[in-house]
Amino acid sequence: MYLLIPAAGMGKRMGSDRNKLLLTLMGKPLLTWTLQAAHASQEITWIGIIGQSYDFPDFKTIMAEVSGSKPVELIQGGETRQESVYNGLQALPSHAQQVLIHDGARCLATPLLFDRCAKALQTCQGLIAAIAVKDTIKIVDESGYIQDTPDRRQLWAAQTPQGFEVELLKHCHQQGRTLNWEVTDDAALFERCQLPVKIVEGEETNLKVTTPVDLAIAEFILRQRLNL
Repeated sequence: MYLLIPAAGMGKRMGSDRNKLLLTLMGKPLLTWTLQAAHASQEITWIGIIGQSYDFPDFKTIMAEVSGSKPVELIQGGETRQESVYNGLQALPSHAQQVLIHDGARCLATPLLFDRCAKALQTCQGLIAAIAVKDTIKIVDESGYIQDTPDRRQLWAAQTPQGFEVELLKHCHQQGRTLNWEVTDDAALFERCQLPVKIVEGEETNLKVTTPVDLAIAEFILRQRLNL
């Protein structure tokens, strides 16, 4: 299984002026934790990290420090996540038939989650890891008034990895470029092209580190996981 890790974002909401994946969690960059899980996965055989060239020296240091026999390649990112994934798809080996895409900021994803998504992708064209929503969700208008309360039983919070057949996802990305679609994840492109996307059970601890509070929660989770 091939894995693309978008890692081109800045840490503005983290209050940082650098790539947030270079911020440290228990003494290691966030990207280190993500890369370690990918290397530990039994299903992943190739890893591509999509970033900006000015971060590549730091990424290379991380790659050298994370032990693993799997090939890891650096791929030039774009101005948006959507453009970065598009670039990543073009950089996949020509024989790649399926791909997982995992946000580098979800640094607590386990090898088991990668494996579960990779195996599920053998039986469908597209999938996302997700967890059932626990809170009651409100749909609100621009004035701040509630318009509707959807049935919570049908609501899932999207995570990554997300997995797809490579050629189908390339087609969806090309459609998006042609029609100027702007989406926040690759599943949305699949949906707009009327292609099916399956839900795979995610992990409660697979949070996306975006703010300083997220970083503190991630440290708590890691300490519990590592019995520290």
